[in-house]
Amino acid sequence: MAVQEEVKPERTQVEGEPSTIDDVRAAPDELITTDGQVHDVAPVGAASPSQLGTRRFVYAAYFAGAIAIAFLASKLIDFGWLKAQTYKPAIGEPSDEVVMPVSAIVGGGTAVYYWTHTRARELADEVATEMSKVTWPSRAEVTNGTFVVIVTTVLSTVFFALMDKFWGFVTNLVYGGS
Repeated sequence: MAVQEEVKPERTQVEGEPSTIDDVRAAPDELITTDGQVHDVAPVGAASPSQLGTRRFVYAAYFAGAIAIAFLASKLIDFGWLKAQTYKPAIGEPSDEVVMPVSAIVGGGTAVYYWTHTRARELADEVATEMSKVTWPSRAEVTNGTFVVIVTTVLSTVFFALMDKFWGFVTNLVYGGS
């Protein structure tokens, strides 16, 4: 299921506001298009964080995944190098000039591989969209919930400790233990 990108709608003209190139020199945060109108939104295709919507989380996840895979690849290469060292001690220590670029290539290649497969990208888009719908509890709700858990745990502990002592006493009476 494809997700429609969220795009900030264009602003309507306000009275007294400059609307053509002749009326205004563009401020750095404004954009003047070829039709001479002043718009405060970037053109379609430009990637500002507000226009990317949930897709920015997908991009961040791919980037983080590539870094994680590169990290794991560097550890795997180091481990393999050290294992190879036991068989041929003349090889020596792996140098970072070799391990890090190879790890970066492995991580980047994996990220590109999954990016080119549209199903993986669609799933990542869907996850990001669903995660954007999550509502987190307020501080008061978390505090109240934590208080309930702590009180319930303490009361349960006291109850089971008393029951253990009681049934230990009864068992000692019945079986005549020490």
